[in-house]
Amino acid sequence: MKKVVSIALALIMLVCLFAGCSSEKDASGSEALKIGFIGPLTGGAAVYGNAAKRGAEIAVKEINAKGGLQIEFNAQDDENDAEKSVNAYNNLMDWGMQILVGTVTTTPCVAVSAEAYADRVFTLTPSASSAEVPSGKDNVYQICFTDPNQGKASAKYIADNMADAKIAVIYDNGSVYSSGIYQTFESEAKTLGLNIVSVSTCTEDTSDFSVQVSDAKNAGADLVFLPIYYTPASLILNYANSIGYTPTFFGVDGMDGILTLEGFNTALAEGVMLLTPFAADAADEATQSFVSSYQTAYGEVPNQFAADAYDCIYAVYQAFTATGLGTDASTEDICDAMCKQFNTMSFSGLTGQNMTWSAGQVDKAPAAVVIKDGVYVSAG
Repeated sequence: MKKVVSIALALIMLVCLFAGCSSEKDASGSEALKIGFIGPLTGGAAVYGNAAKRGAEIAVKEINAKGGLQIEFNAQDDENDAEKSVNAYNNLMDWGMQILVGTVTTTPCVAVSAEAYADRVFTLTPSASSAEVPSGKDNVYQICFTDPNQGKASAKYIADNMADAKIAVIYDNGSVYSSGIYQTFESEAKTLGLNIVSVSTCTEDTSDFSVQVSDAKNAGADLVFLPIYYTPASLILNYANSIGYTPTFFGVDGMDGILTLEGFNTALAEGVMLLTPFAADAADEATQSFVSSYQTAYGEVPNQFAADAYDCIYAVYQAFTATGLGTDASTEDICDAMCKQFNTMSFSGLTGQNMTWSAGQVDKAPAAVVIKDGVYVSAG
């Protein structure tokens, strides 16, 4: 009898070995698709990373609730540091990552995308907007509009709505993101005949913006263009307030997050304008459903980084489903099939309708929002 039991147990173990009993399964009995995520979950850029992680998690929860294809999601912190981001990528590869949603910020994404290109891992970043990210990498895609497009769109919006403005620019000349936006903005502004009266620079470590803000004020600028992240922007707004300087401040997607910056007086951001692909006050059902889910889960209004990452997960879901592959396919086969889908499909989400991709860059239009009473509202 003991011999019979032993043989039976051995057979069960053998079946489990071939069937993969230890692996997580989806509702249809297949293994779940493993999607990795990398972003700054701590440190100075954590507002971006946590918003993106939360937006992605909401999408994963919704998709898994549908049944069918299931997603296993693994988020890693890179602290907005390129070396740590590569380490996070390697951790995800050891975990068995099949698709990467990330990274969130540009400099880490440039480093990680090179690794993903070499390993043939399909990559879709929610918010690393430099044109350098997908350049020369056929498997790296963006769902955010690129830095050059942000600069061009900002100049056009100002020309269409504030053509007579005297413009000052403060940008980070050590940042690929900031410099890329400024260069295109400056070129387009010249083409459109905009009046730039002051240009000054900063670096990531700048904490005193008295020289830059004073230069803008002394030049008579009534609009200050800030193609920078929200932390230095908050310092600029603080100093401008201290000297009674009240121009219109106009930012880009890096400004999004300023309303949740710890210790910042959000009243100073009243009237700040920025270009973004997402407005939380939009009336469409999809946006309102997402905003409601996000507020219920996290107690705050989602920013564009949350919406971008939410769209990333759904775009990956749409494309992977269309490939007809199972989750047991090789990472390289998944990568090749996903690239074919992204090069031919159209995707509509929270941050744009009928999005398409070319050379990894997305084609969608930004919209302007303005901060009123502590929230973003459509600027029209």
